[in-house]
Amino acid sequence: MKKNNPNRRSFIKKLAIGSAVIATAPTILTAKNKSISKLKVPQKVNLNEKVSVNDNIQIALIGAGGMGTADAKTSLKIPGVKLVAACDLYDGRIEAAKENFGKDIFTTKNYLEILDRKDIDAVIIGTPDHWHKKISVDAMNRGKHAYCEKPMVHAIEEGYDVINAQNKNNVIYEVGSQGLSSVGNEKAKELLEDGAIGELNYAEGFWARNSPGGAWQYTIPDDASKDTVDWKRFLKDYDYIPFDPLRFFRWRNYLDYGTGMAGDLFVHLFSSLHFITSSVGPQKIAAMGGLRFWEDGREVPDVLLGMFDYPETKQHPGFDLSLRCNFVDGTSGTTYLRLVGSEGSMDVMWDKVVLRTNEKNEPQDAFLQEKASERNSQISSRKKMLPPRELIYQVEEGYKGAHYYHHENFINAIRNRGKVVEDSVFGLRAAAPALACNISYRDNKFINWDPQKMKLK
Repeated sequence: MKKNNPNRRSFIKKLAIGSAVIATAPTILTAKNKSISKLKVPQKVNLNEKVSVNDNIQIALIGAGGMGTADAKTSLKIPGVKLVAACDLYDGRIEAAKENFGKDIFTTKNYLEILDRKDIDAVIIGTPDHWHKKISVDAMNRGKHAYCEKPMVHAIEEGYDVINAQNKNNVIYEVGSQGLSSVGNEKAKELLEDGAIGELNYAEGFWARNSPGGAWQYTIPDDASKDTVDWKRFLKDYDYIPFDPLRFFRWRNYLDYGTGMAGDLFVHLFSSLHFITSSVGPQKIAAMGGLRFWEDGREVPDVLLGMFDYPETKQHPGFDLSLRCNFVDGTSGTTYLRLVGSEGSMDVMWDKVVLRTNEKNEPQDAFLQEKASERNSQISSRKKMLPPRELIYQVEEGYKGAHYYHHENFINAIRNRGKVVEDSVFGLRAAAPALACNISYRDNKFINWDPQKMKLK
């Protein structure tokens, strides 16, 4: 902003008011220029209030692997939710589902038998990515509400069928990027709208892992065989190939069934960024990377970089985004989304936000320059290097986690015919740029995307 621009004066006044609010808020002083403020735990429902029998939501799990099971267990922590059925293609997971959720639940290897049951209100879809669209559409066409793990689709063009099914059937559909229901994302959105970092111009995200499990080198069960796995159904529409336990149990490593690092992890960062900035997505996309370490037959890189250009809209200025994902990272476990603006930056995590703003001398205005001339002297424009002010927003005790509140959002929307934070339109706008990374990586080219119309150019 120019030095005598009225907007500049308004912005400074707003910051002064904000500083006064922070000064009176309960904070813990930790060091010079650093303080900690607590983020409130969401109180969306009275968890002690009993839910009537008529408000019970009966759910079924389709895809009882690690993430699907975690989703189901989280949903069952919400009052009035009961799991009555489970589906998986591997005998071992069906047995595990009975151990986790009760011997009396209905189990099957055919998800259509789940959807035909009248006693099921909603389904959780935790299958490999290549089944997301088909099961989502089939579920909604049978009047079932659906919670589908991210990414919502395996290919960009599948997204339109999911959106049409949700609109046609008037059901609740939520995509499982649980960070959208975190207090960290909510606080970051508030801070950005309040001008805490000035005008946004750049963002970056990083997801790092350094372990076999984290790099999708999952354990293969000893009894894995064509007798214990419905291999033909797993393949879906792909040509038949002999049973391969690596492809079944480590499906994320193969593009026929998974979506690589971009679809599995970039999509989380896109979801959070779009929520915080109210963005609908980038217009230009590029990706590069390679297989640097995990040479186990996988078809996807273990290091991936993405670059994205976001155009100016009514909601935000134009900015650039860079994303990184590294499964051979020596720091291990480093995950963050950082937003950088003209006046500061913030690191966004699901349970914490670190806001940093720069102390600086104000630019010389016309009045001071005139007075300097009168004194026959020149005011020095030399700047000082000053440490940033740091304010840490940390969740208070009692926080149940983003995963819980995301499922609570879904269940409450079913009960109250309300809205979810991540419906099918939001889901496609987060998934599409992630999936476009795979196209860019494969074809070695920039991808042009229309974020408003949700179409490849």
